[in-house]
Amino acid sequence: MKFNKKEDITINDFTKLNIVLGTILKASKNQKAKLPAYILDIDFGEIIGIKSTSAQITNYSLDELIGKQVVGICNLPAKNIAGFVSEVLILGAIKGKEISLLQADQNLVNGTLIG
Repeated sequence: MKFNKKEDITINDFTKLNIVLGTILKASKNQKAKLPAYILDIDFGEIIGIKSTSAQITNYSLDELIGKQVVGICNLPAKNIAGFVSEVLILGAIKGKEISLLQADQNLVNGTLIG
């Protein structure tokens, strides 16, 4: 992924995004993905519930992902990734081929809005 400044967005555009804190419940390898990826089940709290995603975050082990709180965008259209329906985009800082997942500096309730 590259930095790309195609157009500015307004604060109204930004506030349309449901950026939410959730906890990873389950992690497994996405066997069908062309590039190494994991399938994650993430609990985003009572209102949103559990969502699944395929993410290229293989610099983390599967075991260290379980129980980790992450930040995700929960209202983007679902995307088919190698036959798997990915429902949420988790956010991370990109450094080369490694991703550092965004997270709060303390445990918070799943479903907490990020703004």
